[in-house]
Amino acid sequence: MSIIGLDVGERRIGISVSDPEKKVATGLRALERRSIEEDIKTIEGIIRNYQAEEIVLGYPKNMDGSIGDAAKKVLSFGEELKSLVNLETIFWDERVTTLEAEKVLIKGDVRRKKRKKVIDTLSAILILQNYLDYKNT
Repeated sequence: MSIIGLDVGERRIGISVSDPEKKVATGLRALERRSIEEDIKTIEGIIRNYQAEEIVLGYPKNMDGSIGDAAKKVLSFGEELKSLVNLETIFWDERVTTLEAEKVLIKGDVRRKKRKKVIDTLSAILILQNYLDYKNT
């Protein structure tokens, strides 16, 4: 059994998965958004494939802790997903995850064009890894 991590954006959904011991997050892919139905169908396949028992969605609150448009969209997506897959769904505060991912990629000397392709997956890894670290402490 594993945990799936999602970084839900306007154009892509970064997807990560934990190891069976729920200690380490690994990136799977960035899913190009099509429609909520198609996106959820793809995620359902990943859930089955990895025998996931939990889903962690990055919840992008504003820096002051308020709930903006992006967070409302993630909440709506997460509620729809939860109703269809019937798994525990956690909304994990990810206020600076994308910035953190960008810094990691810049430090690793990854070119801008390549960064765009991997930032969503890396963000999903960071969201899930932060959650796993929290759970395992």
